[in-house]
Amino acid sequence: QVQLVESGGGLVHTGGSLSLSCIVSGINSSDYVMAWYRQAPGKQRTTVARIDTRGNSEYADSVEGRSTISRDNAKNTLYLQMNNLKPEDTAVYYCNAFNMRGYVNYWGQGTQVTVSS
Repeated sequence: QVQLVESGGGLVHTGGSLSLSCIVSGINSSDYVMAWYRQAPGKQRTTVARIDTRGNSEYADSVEGRSTISRDNAKNTLYLQMNNLKPEDTAVYYCNAFNMRGYVNYWGQGTQVTVSS
């Protein structure tokens, strides 16, 4: 069984920071493109940041300059450091692992991030 378990969400004031983690089991995450998504109530799930198997990363415009995605393949863990948080960052944040070869797509259960004004 494959599991992606997110942690690190919580309540933070505007301008604060959070560090999210995603611990992967059942697969070797080094073989997968990893990403963070988020979904606010009543809205579509959108990509926050993505990091490929070579360590190349990309970010949504809304978080560019405020977030850093990283991965530790030895620990089978994905991270998202979020700084200068804004109320519009409030959402459930999901960890994702994708492998095009087998077209497999795994999701975590999500962790709630709430940014208060």
